[in-house]
Amino acid sequence: MALTERDQAIIDFERSWWAEPGPKETAIRERFELSTTRYYQLLNELLENPEAAEYDPLVIRRLRRLRDRRRKARYEGRAAQQGPNSQ
Repeated sequence: MALTERDQAIIDFERSWWAEPGPKETAIRERFELSTTRYYQLLNELLENPEAAEYDPLVIRRLRRLRDRRRKARYEGRAAQQGPNSQ
């Protein structure tokens, strides 16, 4: 499935959003007219799209690493809260 202009704009935004003034959430709403929840849903779909990885492999790999670290931290946090003997 080919990337849309919006898909490419999201990837481009992720490459350099920190250079823009103000909070990221505000920039997302203003630039894409999306809620932050919907934006991140679309972004996660892009991370699994081979076309996105072809468009900008460095950004996509970086975002996948960050996502995987967050998932691992959440999983390990739950495991620590449950303790070794609880099931």
